[in-house]
Amino acid sequence: MSGTSLDGVDLACCTFERNADGTIAWQVELSQTVPYPDSWTEKLTTLTEASALEYAKADIELGHLFGLIVNNFIKDNKLVVDAIASHGHTIFHQPNIGLTTQIGDIDAIAAETGLPVVGRFRTLDVALGGQGAPLVPIGDELLFGQYDACLNLGGIANISYRADGQRVAYDICPCNMALNRLASQLGLPYDNDGCNARNGHSHSCLLSHLDNLPYYAETGPKSLGKEWFVSQFWPVVEAADLSSADSLATVASHIALQIARVLEHQHIKSLLVTGGGAFNSYLIELIGEYCPTTAITVPDPLIVNYKEAIIFALLGFLRLTGQVNTLASVTGARCDSIGGSISGLFKC
Repeated sequence: MSGTSLDGVDLACCTFERNADGTIAWQVELSQTVPYPDSWTEKLTTLTEASALEYAKADIELGHLFGLIVNNFIKDNKLVVDAIASHGHTIFHQPNIGLTTQIGDIDAIAAETGLPVVGRFRTLDVALGGQGAPLVPIGDELLFGQYDACLNLGGIANISYRADGQRVAYDICPCNMALNRLASQLGLPYDNDGCNARNGHSHSCLLSHLDNLPYYAETGPKSLGKEWFVSQFWPVVEAADLSSADSLATVASHIALQIARVLEHQHIKSLLVTGGGAFNSYLIELIGEYCPTTAITVPDPLIVNYKEAIIFALLGFLRLTGQVNTLASVTGARCDSIGGSISGLFKC
């Protein structure tokens, strides 16, 4: 798993078994995050502006890099692996024009590892008229259904919950994508525990402008991508011309308010919070202050850090066993689907 926050490549070695009653028994055997080399961090940050040739090369090269990373993970831990599920790294996500792209070519991964690889999880759903995101909610349903809702605080904050007998999910607002960009102005990779945000001052004018962005008035399945953040969200933050600490404080308040509004509107009583933002104690405090009726659970760091990798492993398991892994109730597609392409079913 490689997310929009560019923390690195998350690897989780998982086992899954379908029980007789339809539930899934699962376990995480091992996990690891491998940071990107600086050259790749820069490349992935700027690839949207690259030529078609540079983009195509990056797709192949990242696939080989993923394959080498997986090989080291398997070798170092003496693992026996059946298959690989790879989300890849999202570069373009514009489902309104039928487009979503994740690079990290699965054929290159298969060639490096000699293992079957499942990837391209989002494209079928988009072709069926869906948002192609979020895909994690089926894992929330099957693995973490004891909670009323699951909130992921990654590059983007997204939520899933049951409503009218079906799973519903959508992106709420930017999260670490915005906070990390502001922290970088202070020479930091991220705002540890939200300390700088806590010491800043939230500005009502910027907060109002952010809260009134048109996306927040949309209903139904919806998702956010980097393009929206760059064109709609970030210019509003820049135009306010605040200090980095005050911008962090205001954006943190904005994130917490948007999340709290969803929690209150949906009467969420128990909430599981994962993703890198779950370690931002100030942000968690703000969400609790704005929505005190919701019991917030931040689980074991293993689940916080690797929940998305675990669930994409589950999506790969479901694809390989011919079971639905993409919910139309979440994405808005015409129907549920078994998403993902398979590469590497070969013998050398």
